[in-house]
Amino acid sequence: MAKVDRRIIRTQEAIKKAFLELMSEKNFDSITIQDIADRGNINRATVYLHYMDKFDLLDKIIEEHINNMANLCESEAEMNWIESTVHCMEYLEKNYLFFSTMLASGGAPYFRSRFLQHNIEEFKKDVDLTKGKNFGQSEDVVAEFVANAYVGVVEWWLKNGMPYSTKEMAEKVGDLLERVL
Repeated sequence: MAKVDRRIIRTQEAIKKAFLELMSEKNFDSITIQDIADRGNINRATVYLHYMDKFDLLDKIIEEHINNMANLCESEAEMNWIESTVHCMEYLEKNYLFFSTMLASGGAPYFRSRFLQHNIEEFKKDVDLTKGKNFGQSEDVVAEFVANAYVGVVEWWLKNGMPYSTKEMAEKVGDLLERVL
């Protein structure tokens, strides 16, 4: 793997941060590349050096977080629901600006759809229809139900300024997940 210049990483982080701050303040359609450059204190051409346009930037940011969440889920395969959910809630808290902008403010409905689809796929891995409480159910229905509930609770938590600590929230959500899955 080639080593990436730290200046490139810092520049991309400045662009992403500027973009997310702007999205938390105004509608995506009204944000320009010049706005992003001004907020990030960089040249407009520098933004274009890294991203084709604001749509490409949004896609890359979303993809990065979805991949991070997927990697987090893979590394937690052997954990119980509460332990696993603690890590997810910590990730959400650490990336509050992104998730609150994308979910809570309605800044990018496209992200909510991608986030939901990611969670549906992850929960499908844990649905056991051969015995117990989900015996005879449809895998699709159970996964849709759980994923929509999870995304809804995450939205609520972020919209309300994270009224519970990550650990408390993880315990509450993890306990609910154990009841359903």
